[in-house]
Amino acid sequence: MIEINATYQGQLRTSAQHGPSGSIVETDAPVDNHGRGERFSPTDLLATSLGTCMMTIMGIFAERHGIDLTGTKVRVLKEMTPEPPRRVAKLTIEMTIPLPADHPNAGAIEKAAMTCPVFLSLHPDIEKPVTFHWVG
Repeated sequence: MIEINATYQGQLRTSAQHGPSGSIVETDAPVDNHGRGERFSPTDLLATSLGTCMMTIMGIFAERHGIDLTGTKVRVLKEMTPEPPRRVAKLTIEMTIPLPADHPNAGAIEKAAMTCPVFLSLHPDIEKPVTFHWVG
């Protein structure tokens, strides 16, 4: 179990501390929801969690099989619902992997990404299209 402690700082900002490491993340409400948009919003962190989780799980698979995924990138496009209640409607994931498309483990790497805990934890109503670009 991991403990995270957050404090409301006022003016729609929060500060959260990761218990084990002590590192801090600040959030701000987005401009379209009364904030200044000067930090990641909570839903931005959700999108960030998805992309970084997918790369982490790919990295675990790659390390087990002696594959170097250094330089892999992810782009996550977050779309909110236009009508209330406000929620994430779609997270479009574009993964760019610096390996050739015919790499013998390409399929397994893609499968690993799709088993990331964040991807599997998101509500099924959230669209999550994934595209893999192999550019090596």
